[in-house]
Amino acid sequence: MRRIRFWPGIFALFVALAAPSLPAQKESAKKSTKPEEKIPFSLSREIHHQILMLPFYSVFDAIAFTLDGNKVTLTGQVVRPTLKEQAEAAVKSIEVVTKVVNQIEVLPISSTDDDLRRAVYRALYEDPTLARYAVQAVPSIHIVVKNGNVSLEGPVISTSDKDLAALRAGSVANVLSVKNNLVVQPKGSAAE
Repeated sequence: MRRIRFWPGIFALFVALAAPSLPAQKESAKKSTKPEEKIPFSLSREIHHQILMLPFYSVFDAIAFTLDGNKVTLTGQVVRPTLKEQAEAAVKSIEVVTKVVNQIEVLPISSTDDDLRRAVYRALYEDPTLARYAVQAVPSIHIVVKNGNVSLEGPVISTSDKDLAALRAGSVANVLSVKNNLVVQPKGSAAE
């Protein structure tokens, strides 16, 4: 009999303590839904997240985007044609996006380029200094190979890492040229 009286008392105490915070939660929820405050940064983060979550998005693909209000323009290069379509569909699925312009280039099929992709990957990520960039699900340094020409895309922590990556990629046999598009973003800054 005592246990039955005990639980209603605990429940009443819990409700009394939680009740003052409920209006504050509702008020903060109202504030965070204002579109003019939230759209640019949160939309950018959501698009970035959707791209990273694509099933076949890999270190050999590089997808970028630009925002013009709620219009998104996708750019970059991918190895698989289906990835181009999936990227567009994923971005279109975001509620506030009104239009998607898909300018992603599908790279030509080439066994020579496939061999170069693997060789450049090994050259970069087997280097002790650059190996830290490989620990993510999708490594931050992307390797785009088209007709023997290598383009490095993505964020790095320092200029020395950027230069080392270009040096390592250029040291791979049969690489015709290396375009270093790596962006230096210190560790504390937000990467996009």
